[in-house]
Amino acid sequence: MYAIFEDGSHQYRVTKGDRLEVEYRKDLKVGETVRFEKVLAAGNSSTSSIGRPVLEGAIVQGEIVDAEFRARKIEVGKFKRRKGYIRHNGHIQLHTQIRITEISVPGLVDDTPATESTPAAAPETAAV
Repeated sequence: MYAIFEDGSHQYRVTKGDRLEVEYRKDLKVGETVRFEKVLAAGNSSTSSIGRPVLEGAIVQGEIVDAEFRARKIEVGKFKRRKGYIRHNGHIQLHTQIRITEISVPGLVDDTPATESTPAAAPETAAV
């Protein structure tokens, strides 16, 4: 099952277990749960639902994995030829990393196969 939700000015397409980086949130700590209620669309392998503008009652839940994740540094340089004018600056944007734990949409059934946590059987040895 997948869902498309809006957070801030960005839209994200996620499935259960995905990790994504959203805009930095100062008030969240590692291990806390965050809910996204502005779900725009959702679907599974056989059917899908599109909200007008949002799906009523649909929720995407996630767990905070890293509260302060730093992105790559963006290098900014200004240069004017023959004038001796050179400026250099950089910026590192902060993000919050989230792991999606649950997608709940009324009327849609999650048809993705569940992962089995049974231990693998020991290989048999041949008698000689």
